[in-house]
Amino acid sequence: MTPRTLGPFQVSPIGLGCMPMSMNNDKVYPDEADAVATIHAALDAGVTLLDTADVYAPTWDTFGHNELLVAKALKAYGPLPDGLVVATKGGITRGPGETWGRDGSMAYLRSAVEASLRRLDVEVIDLYQWHRPDRSLDYGEVVGNFKTLADEGKVRCVGISNANLDEIRIAQDVLGPGGLVSVQNEFSPSHRQSEDELRYCVSQQIAFLPWSPLGGTGGGARDVGSRFGVFAEIAAGHGVSPQQVVLAWELSLSEHVIPIPGARRASSIVDSAAAADLVLSADELARCSAAG
Repeated sequence: MTPRTLGPFQVSPIGLGCMPMSMNNDKVYPDEADAVATIHAALDAGVTLLDTADVYAPTWDTFGHNELLVAKALKAYGPLPDGLVVATKGGITRGPGETWGRDGSMAYLRSAVEASLRRLDVEVIDLYQWHRPDRSLDYGEVVGNFKTLADEGKVRCVGISNANLDEIRIAQDVLGPGGLVSVQNEFSPSHRQSEDELRYCVSQQIAFLPWSPLGGTGGGARDVGSRFGVFAEIAAGHGVSPQQVVLAWELSLSEHVIPIPGARRASSIVDSAAAADLVLSADELARCSAAG
């Protein structure tokens, strides 16, 4: 797969969203062996970007579950692929009784990143992303906290997630030239609301990481071909899955787009990774863009 630029890194054009192995709308999770096999299958398929978060867990008292799972899978893999990037996120809290919140304070983020470092068993996090805005604090102040973590050597790069245009611009101002390496927003055939942010990131040469690029874990990804017939029609002509067509279309939008489809089965990420080699005609791409 031709690599794409993510800050100082060169990564595969398709990443692996690890969340569904620890948290999904169906509340059905693979056993540990199958989850490890899924991550290994991604690496075998050439995927060099793994995306996780501290809050991805089946329950509040298993906080950090997904990060621990990623670490276990990587340790069991053997020699890791050159250029492998593990991205995680912080800023969402989760407590007893499934109470959820946001905390972008320096004290919380420092404790969160140190916990992620321990769970991932690394000395520095490749890409640390602000998971969701903490509306009780000034946006620029929180981005400054992430910059501090980078300055302290705890993280190599900073990204933001679920951000609007104004917030992206604020992050750029605070982090300085080249300091904001990625924006991770929801984007799929059923969720086009981030098109403005995608276009802006492309214009600024910032990596745009669509999360739930196939439509999400609640059946959207499974049913994308039936919900949007054009993807199924094009897929039939190429002998591939509708999901591959969706990802190939998203990849065509810009070299700065790096979809991170989630997976809880090895076959899912192997199929998704193959989208990087699927070539669609200009007419097919236009039909995809018109869908939705």
